[in-house]
Amino acid sequence: MISATSSFSTVEPVGLDPAVLRDQLFELWNRKELQTLNFVAIQGFSKLSEPLEALLTILESCPGKQKGRSHTLGHHILLEFQTWMKEHPQLTLSSLSEQQALELQHRALRLLTDTQASFVESLINIYHLGSLDPALLRLHIVKLQALKCYKEAAVLCVKLKLQKEVNMEEMCVPLILQDKMSLAESFVAGHKDLEQRLVTLLDSWCHPYFNVEQISVRFPRLSLSKHSMGQIQPKLLAKHILRLVEKFNIDHGLYPNALHKRRLDSLRFLMYKRFVEKSMTEDNWIDHVQCVVADDHELQIKLVEMLLQYCSIQKAAQWSLRYNIPRNRLPIGVWETQQSLPPDLQQICPSDSAQAEEWIPSQPHCQRFYQVPLTKDKVHFVDTVEALQRCRHIVLKDGGVVGVDMEWQPSFGCILTQRVALIQLAVYDQVFLLDLCENGFCQHPDTVSFIRSLFSKRNVLKLGYGMTGDLKCLLATWHQFLEEPLKMEGVLDLLRIHQKIQSGKVNRTHNGPKDVLVGEDSAEKGLSLMIRQVLGRPLDKTEQMSNWEKRPLRISQIRYAVADAYCLLDVYSILSSNPAHFGLPADLSSVSSSQSGKSGDKMRKEKQAKEKKWNLGKEECQGAQRLRVVCDNMLQGLGRYLRCLGVDVVMLENTDDHREAGRLAQAEGRVILTCGQPFQSLRSQVGEGLCLYLDCSEKARDQAVRVLKHFNIQPTPSDIFSRCQACNSDQYAAVPREDMVRMLKRKGFLQDQDNAEHAQQTSRQQEEEKLGDILTPCLTPQLPRYALHCRWAPLSGLDPDTLTFPGGAPIQLQAVPPALLPRIPHFYVCTRCGKVFWEGSHFGRVLSMFEEVLHITDKDTDFAEVPVTAAQQN
Repeated sequence: MISATSSFSTVEPVGLDPAVLRDQLFELWNRKELQTLNFVAIQGFSKLSEPLEALLTILESCPGKQKGRSHTLGHHILLEFQTWMKEHPQLTLSSLSEQQALELQHRALRLLTDTQASFVESLINIYHLGSLDPALLRLHIVKLQALKCYKEAAVLCVKLKLQKEVNMEEMCVPLILQDKMSLAESFVAGHKDLEQRLVTLLDSWCHPYFNVEQISVRFPRLSLSKHSMGQIQPKLLAKHILRLVEKFNIDHGLYPNALHKRRLDSLRFLMYKRFVEKSMTEDNWIDHVQCVVADDHELQIKLVEMLLQYCSIQKAAQWSLRYNIPRNRLPIGVWETQQSLPPDLQQICPSDSAQAEEWIPSQPHCQRFYQVPLTKDKVHFVDTVEALQRCRHIVLKDGGVVGVDMEWQPSFGCILTQRVALIQLAVYDQVFLLDLCENGFCQHPDTVSFIRSLFSKRNVLKLGYGMTGDLKCLLATWHQFLEEPLKMEGVLDLLRIHQKIQSGKVNRTHNGPKDVLVGEDSAEKGLSLMIRQVLGRPLDKTEQMSNWEKRPLRISQIRYAVADAYCLLDVYSILSSNPAHFGLPADLSSVSSSQSGKSGDKMRKEKQAKEKKWNLGKEECQGAQRLRVVCDNMLQGLGRYLRCLGVDVVMLENTDDHREAGRLAQAEGRVILTCGQPFQSLRSQVGEGLCLYLDCSEKARDQAVRVLKHFNIQPTPSDIFSRCQACNSDQYAAVPREDMVRMLKRKGFLQDQDNAEHAQQTSRQQEEEKLGDILTPCLTPQLPRYALHCRWAPLSGLDPDTLTFPGGAPIQLQAVPPALLPRIPHFYVCTRCGKVFWEGSHFGRVLSMFEEVLHITDKDTDFAEVPVTAAQQN
């Protein structure tokens, strides 16, 4: 008996309880003592009797993602466990029985149902989930989809290589509708048939007769919000398709609808450029229209219809003859016009002016645009190896300066990358044009070698403007540069210099008139703008969108190509001779080699935006006045609610371009609120966190609550109606009732029947004296609760004759009901738009509507109980 007891007392502990270890780790996690947590975890894992089983027990009870943490406690534990396993290679599933291993695998698989993607790879590796029966894994994927965990299902499929085991459409359609196109791409990547099926699916949604109800019928569990609908707009889909086609190298025949959509958009663009903007020559327009329409019969018919709308019935008849369009598909009157055309007008012919062009343009052209100081014999076409050798000898001279530019065929979005058709190399006394359309010349080893030598030679300065696009096209032209990248030495991008000049001009004229910035709407942009600013006259960009693959090139095309490269030499000469005048350092290359002005500005903007957002959220209450926003034209209801709460809101008009929101945000330090497709492009124009996407399906009130909560803004009752809901002004003029009565009578909106004869006999002088009495700078003492949050204008600024404010806005007296006068002692008039407000019951409704986000003190509560408390507009 004693022996048995003694034996029992020497039994070793069974191991550390996983729950105890979990509690220890959770406490350290909450205290943010990560180093101690790592040490305790490593020590604890060694004390567990069954580490693989215990890990699952710990993970199953770990909390999810917490605010302010980049990852979860479970993710942290998994990483530490993997580190510990490297020191204990003997610990594997193979050390367990088959039944035990299978049970642990099932538990690990269940853990992936409601956890984040960071768990996936670690659990797959630790528990060898890839070895499970594919049918079981497929069943788990289906379960995730039923739970609407589409992202998790896709990630797990990719990690376990199960793409062929599941339905591609059922996996990708929900991802696309949730704006997770990149994950859908990852799902199909590497599987040619899936890649093609994804493109075919997207293309089917671009069909003119596609109805979104087809998706609802096919996937009844999906809820199609307005945001989801935005992801399947034909324009956005066409952009995705063309990108995927290039990425996956997919045959063009698999996306006819997207290609037709892009070509139709291109055709509309060409119509606008030729007949509305009138910035494209007839010859260029003809070339591009033929390329865009090609052999698409429906586009040919559309072209005729557009010509009838934009140009003339004769032009429509000419093109209908060219494409031999059947009579039953022609618009009314076109066939009859065909029959009446004389033979010489039945053909589409280029203009004769191109053949008669002279090298030296007209005098008005020379006076208006930059001109190259070279005769035509100084321009050399290089299309043979022999000509290239002469070019090489001159261009690659040590210490030389070369202006570099490239031209390619415009694709109008139908192709994402174009091949270079012409390279212009300018030195101070001549220009070389490398014709890459010449058969055999482009891919000749000597040509490839010359291009590589040109860009890699350090002691030859190469000048360009916006060379990123040029280099992208170079890579599309010569795939050899992808395998063995070009070495870029001695390259100066004048775009960086231009941005530095512009930045300096903005700083110097910050309080004065706004200068024209690169990329803004102006007569000239980019290089042409720089040429005008430095050399006095802009470039003639008429031939910019030419057909650069058509030979022979017209004189005007050659002249444009030469000027585009040679002007870089002239600009560099002026800037390098007097850099201080343009606010540049003596070493111009230091601007380009150091962090670019654009990048620097962007980093500063992002830093300021982060600080601004942090400051916005730093104070929990007060301060609707601190938030300044610009709403796109789909959020006008939201804009009015925010103005009602005292937020400074600019609302775009229905005719405004969405880019106006980006311009206002940058110029005035505003946050962008949008619910449309431009969200991505607008977000890139402002700092992080300063462009908020809202769901259009939400009510305007709910949108307003979301915005205020997002930026931690808590308006006070004093903020309500501190801004005019009509025009956003925060300046009012207080008008007592007696003065309002006089104004109404003066303008004929109020007639006192008992004293009508007396009113008609009142002299003009007496009336003006009375008005003079009310137009005093004094402020009425009975101001509304929002008085401290407004600016108050004296009535002395009101014109006594017209009753208009200095900005020209008349008081909107017609909006004041005469029956209201006995009950309202004071009126408040917006000095910007003239709207009249008064205290009414509207305040109580707004107070109750936004009670959850308002900062209300005891004083405010007492004040809110007064029945007559709010500004009310008729």
